Amino acid sequence: MSTGEVNRFGFTINKSRLINYDMGDQRVRNYITEREPSFKLCFSCGSCTATCTAGKYTTLNLRRINVLIRRGDLDPIREEVTRCMLCGKCYLSCPRGVNTRNVLALAAEAMKMRERNEL
Repeated sequence: MSTGEVNRFGFTINKSRLINYDMGDQRVRNYITEREPSFKLCFSCGSCTATCTAGKYTTLNLRRINVLIRRGDLDPIREEVTRCMLCGKCYLSCPRGVNTRNVLALAAEAMKMRERNEL
């Protein structure tokens, strides 16, 4: 059965949504975790994103950034990590005490190093 025939019946074959953590680039995650061990404590509750001032006016989403860093999917966050104003509201609202301000600063630094092939 060809793809055209499948579409004729009213359904399509979707791309797999399986997340393979082994296939992602873990260098940035390891770089951040070595320098900011509290990053391991994050369970992606979203309180940092809810209180983020920059997130209200830009596409900055700390929760999304954390999840993508853990997955090793770094292309979508290349520019997003530079939008943080480093105000610290996310750090104050974190129930686990993750230093999110430092995590974002380290992520931006690691992304620059990755582009220069230093990481």
